[in-house]
Amino acid sequence: MALQLTPSISLDGYAKEAISFYEQTLEAQVVFQQTYGEGPDPVSEKAKERIAHSILLIGATELYVNDTFPGQASQMGDGIQICITTPDTDKSQQLYDALQQGGHVVMPLQSIYFSPAFGVVTDKFGVTFQIYTQRPSA
Repeated sequence: MALQLTPSISLDGYAKEAISFYEQTLEAQVVFQQTYGEGPDPVSEKAKERIAHSILLIGATELYVNDTFPGQASQMGDGIQICITTPDTDKSQQLYDALQQGGHVVMPLQSIYFSPAFGVVTDKFGVTFQIYTQRPSA
């Protein structure tokens, strides 16, 4: 698999509304959607219905849309990131290490319930990247 870059939009509680809007205006198809409440960890009532991750297909392009976790700092318009999808944890580690040089770590690269290696880093130019490792096919 070649690297894949996907735009990712993080919103403060408005992901469901945005997804509905993109379905209507951009003819987006929701191919995956999961709330924080559907994840493996217990969350507050306020977080349960927020979108943890969704994948929209618009034409041949994927767009990720999610809500921030309640209380996470967010400002309207600053929640656009680029998600780099890799086939293995070694490649993810390589990209993560390279992108953080002169930048800063937002979320350490780690195993998480939806990926064997996921992390977020802002590079020295202020661009935020999510590093997402696909799970091996069973």
